[in-house]
Order: sequence, then C-alpha cells, then structure tokens
Amino acid sequence: MNKSFGIALVIIAGIVLSALVFGAGLVVGRANLGSTNFGPFTMMGRNFTNQSYSMMGNSQNMMGSNGMMGNGYNMMGGNGMMGGYANGSATNTTPLTIDQAKQAVESYLKGLNNSDLELKEIMIFDNNAYARITEKGTGIGAMELLVDPSNLSVFPEFGPNMMWNLKYGHMSGNGMMGSGGMMGGRGMMGGNNTNPGSVSSNMTVTPEQALQAAQQYLDQQYPGYNTADDADPFYGYYTIDILKDGQPTGMLSINGFSGQVFLHTWHGTFIEMFE
Repeated sequence: MNKSFGIALVIIAGIVLSALVFGAGLVVGRANLGSTNFGPFTMMGRNFTNQSYSMMGNSQNMMGSNGMMGNGYNMMGGNGMMGGYANGSATNTTPLTIDQAKQAVESYLKGLNNSDLELKEIMIFDNNAYARITEKGTGIGAMELLVDPSNLSVFPEFGPNMMWNLKYGHMSGNGMMGSGGMMGGRGMMGGNNTNPGSVSSNMTVTPEQALQAAQQYLDQQYPGYNTADDADPFYGYYTIDILKDGQPTGMLSINGFSGQVFLHTWHGTFIEMFE
C-alpha cells in the first residue's frame, strides 16, 4: 500500500466517522430554538425520536451527493442536539456585537477574493452570530456563515448551507473556504469540476410553497411559531426566519427540489439583527 493510498483511506474513514456521529445526533438530539425546547429533531416531515436514520441511502441523505456536515463541531454538547463548539464553549462566552460580527464577516469575504459577494444580514444569537451572504449581481443567497464569539473565527454554517448549496456548498466542487481556508477554494472531495457560472438558481419548489411547507411544519411541531414573510433563496434551497409573537427566534431551511425541512438547531437565543 503506497503512502498516498493510505492517506486517502484515513480521510475516507474520517468522513464516514463524522457522518455516523451526525447520524447519532439526528436520532437522539433535541432541537433548541431560542429559550424554548423544541423537542425532537425533524427532517423530511418525520419525527426521529424513536426512529433510526439511514445515512447510506439516496442522494438526499447524509452520505449522498449532497454531502454531510463539516467538522469542528461538538454534535452532542451544549444546547440541544447541536449546541456547543468543539473548540471553546460558545454557551459560556459573551455574545458578539453587530459591529464585531460585521467586521469578522467582511474580513472573511475579502479572503474569498470574490467581489460579487456582499453581506446582507447579521443575526446575533447567544451561541454565535449568523451572516447571510448574497451575490450582488443576482440577489441570490450565496452562503450562510457563523461567527464564533469566543475567537471571532468565521466558518460556513452547518446543514443545508453545506449539504444543499449547489454553487458554494461543501460538495459543489467549488468549496466555500477561500484560499486561506481548509478547502483551499476546492470542494471537500477534491477537484473543481463545477463551473460556478453554470449553476442555475431555478428550483421546482417555489418561495410560496417553501413558506407553506415551513408553516405546516411549525404548526405540527411547534404551535404558536410562524414563518417570516419571505423565503430567502439560495442555490438549491430556501432559508426562512421563524417568529414568535412577531420577534425572530431562529430559522429553518427548505430544500428547493424535495421540500425537505431542516431546522437550524445550533444558534441558541436570539438577541438582535442587522440588515
């Protein structure tokens, strides 16, 4: 066995192990959105409290063509299923200010060397800061970022941003980490086989259908919570803010082709936002 082949096996083993850890989190995790315990994590309209989850199935599953969660995150710690960071405890750190998050994200975007990307929105939570990045030319969402309040590091958000993002996601072949990041501007599995300009923003699920699916999910799982008026489009999915009594509490995403629901469970309690 040559050295290169051995390294490849180690990398593949690490990816499979990460997927297994995340799959365990899906089964046993409980979502935490704001200060309310939202109960078992739900995906594709199914409740996973007492069900197993097959990660090796079709392309919508964790090990299919849509990829899997990134590393560097403690799946089982802190607040709910996805709470707490692997390096530093976000739950024991003073939340960021808007200015701190904005400066960190703008510095990160400069490193990507893509003048078409701009910061559109920042939401401050007690676990992290969330940033929505859009393309200036199209207005379509490019990526979602998180900022760690313990060290101001900026990194791609977990979940749909990595799994479903057809243009900037983990498995798109283009990567999101820039020249100085882990990906080196390439996809997770190596190679750069996708021409970013050829990726279409068209989705079979309309914004209205996405909002309807999101509200139906909330009505079934968390009565009293509502969607915002708009479904923010990305390449392959929508992200929608969740409101309680008219105030943001968190967000969820809807797959733009299957209508699959993915609740973001890692933010914690909402504090403030900037648009």
